[in-house]
Amino acid sequence: MPDAILAVNAGSSSIKLAVFSLATAEPALLCRGLLDAQDAAHRLTISDAKGQKLFDTQRPAAADGSQGLFVDILQWIETYLSGGRLLAAGHRIVHGGRDFSEPVEITPEVLDALDALTPLAPLHQGVCLAPIRTIAALRPNLPQIACFDTAFHHHLAPPVSRFAIPRCFEELGVRRYGFHGLSFEYIAGRLGEISPHLPGKRTVVAHLGNGASLCAMRYGRSVDTTMGLTPLDGLVMGTRCGTIDPGVLLYLLRERGLSADALQDLLYRQSGLLGVSGLSADMRVLLRSHSAAAREAIELFTLRASRYIVAMANTLEGLECLVFTGGIGEHSAEIRQAICARLHWLGLRLDQAANAAGASTIHAGDSKVELLVIPTSEETSIARHCYLRLSLRVTST
Repeated sequence: MPDAILAVNAGSSSIKLAVFSLATAEPALLCRGLLDAQDAAHRLTISDAKGQKLFDTQRPAAADGSQGLFVDILQWIETYLSGGRLLAAGHRIVHGGRDFSEPVEITPEVLDALDALTPLAPLHQGVCLAPIRTIAALRPNLPQIACFDTAFHHHLAPPVSRFAIPRCFEELGVRRYGFHGLSFEYIAGRLGEISPHLPGKRTVVAHLGNGASLCAMRYGRSVDTTMGLTPLDGLVMGTRCGTIDPGVLLYLLRERGLSADALQDLLYRQSGLLGVSGLSADMRVLLRSHSAAAREAIELFTLRASRYIVAMANTLEGLECLVFTGGIGEHSAEIRQAICARLHWLGLRLDQAANAAGASTIHAGDSKVELLVIPTSEETSIARHCYLRLSLRVTST
């Protein structure tokens, strides 16, 4: 078995894992794993690239939980590689702030700097950093590499990057950073693989999932995006509100007596689809529901998405391609249809049959905008960055 890289993509209640072979010039997927910490027993499952289950185990959450499962993960991978070596672990880090614009090998100093950014992504940053500490304790000599969700948007400049607040705050780093960069980077690469004419098109990529954002891109570069200083901004999400009148926040603080901590919890964990529906943050549950509130939550989700697609098109000075990706974007024909229906006036024409069938190309012949569904892979982006970083490490020694 060849040498390999472990890609770690940590979420709030689960961790996606993937092992990539380094036998070729491009990292090749060997297997995928999911560490699910939602239930009383934390569960780890690993399947090969074709979906065949290779490993399945559980540990009580009250004991060593996820850390114990990382013991299982590393031991299983080292056995699975059977003579090959695990050369590095790469991690998706949600916020890189001003200082981290490209992947970096993790040192104690880097870890401290990333920890200091936690207030800018309180729901995510600590979750991303926890596996780094766990792996460092279990395999202290294994190189670990941080790959940043903000990096793809790092070159954004005023006016796109700017808030309309006093400049002294911008000098302190209060600006629009954008997120989901590893996903958008992967989609940018896939566009060029699908057709050489696609990268040059004025394209909006809709990463729709529990977290959701849009990216306006051309020639593989981010031109604009919907998230700002934090992952709260922009679209309606599973439990996050997206764009909100700042006056609402002042009202809740001053008149309703919410503390800063309570307000943070409200905005990150109690709002979005969950807050509006009063039922669930899961779009699949809402689509199955007959509740009026569930339908209203869906309607707000699709309204906000279509509104911001138009805003991204304004930055691009046109719209020639719309890409759906992420859990909802890839799998929900109903949501894609609802968003496209709101954009009919822009010349979007959806092929209903292709959309319902889950095809990769879903625009009708008379559509003025290409409509594509492209599965994303943040883990692939992580593996590619790690491979390049390891190559540079070898070159410099």
